Amino acid sequence: MAVTRRKARFNARELEYSHTPSHSLNCAPMFEPARPPKSLLRPVGRAIADYAMIRDGDRILLGLSGGKDSLGLLQILLHLKSYAPVRFHVGAITIDPQIAGFEPSTLKGYMAELGVEYFFESQPIQEQAEAILKKDSFCSFCARMKRGIMYRVAREQRFGVLALAQHLDDLAESFLMSAFHEGRLGTMKPHYVVDAGDLRVIRPLAYVRERQLAAFAAASGLPVVPDSCPACFRTPTQREHMKTLLAREEEANPTLFKTLLHSMRPLMGEAGKERAAVGGQRSARVRMGAGKRRPVTRDS
Repeated sequence: MAVTRRKARFNARELEYSHTPSHSLNCAPMFEPARPPKSLLRPVGRAIADYAMIRDGDRILLGLSGGKDSLGLLQILLHLKSYAPVRFHVGAITIDPQIAGFEPSTLKGYMAELGVEYFFESQPIQEQAEAILKKDSFCSFCARMKRGIMYRVAREQRFGVLALAQHLDDLAESFLMSAFHEGRLGTMKPHYVVDAGDLRVIRPLAYVRERQLAAFAAASGLPVVPDSCPACFRTPTQREHMKTLLAREEEANPTLFKTLLHSMRPLMGEAGKERAAVGGQRSARVRMGAGKRRPVTRDS
């Protein structure tokens, strides 16, 4: 009798209803991560499927600022790691830019209790910016510096994937900023390979609204670090202006973000291209169907 082998893949409905998570054999978490609601798992699952973000054997390093978005993504990735049929490892990195009023070191104890491989880097980014910058562009300078540190640590620690926590609101704001201020159409890509060709960057929250993450963080009591970018908050930015503009427009047009997502898709990359690039590797694709929980057999 012929036996048909089914390709392993994520299954979002399975993730929603499974109740006995498994753990990596090389860590000893003291408590479970918060359980993501179906309203988050579904859009994350679709984004991972559409852009083939997670592959069997991936080592994923999450950029963890301590804000609601990155903490929410951490819970989602740990949930997927426990229940998905593909095997992947999750680590996290926090970068302290040494800004007065921002103290991300409080995350160290939390991450130790979760049993997640964790890296904490501290660098005087604000001091460096004040010595170098001529114009008020600290936010972009800080982002570039942080990205460089994340790339370095990912390479040193053999992570091939960097996960970032930008959500649909961020993509929409970037879309408007590029049109209003740069004379072009563009936005953040959900999945791409860096210029050096050795790292992939993924944004699993590309279909998720910011308010969903805020509600999840509040309901789960996530240890959000206050004012994750106080230097930016003190000076209104183009992004904050776009956020206000979009909020005002959404009051009159409740389907605004659905329409914007449709408009941005040609700028976000072709889903089929990412899947084709996988080649012989198994791609973790989240589908809304039935499935069985994977047993504890991994070592990552």
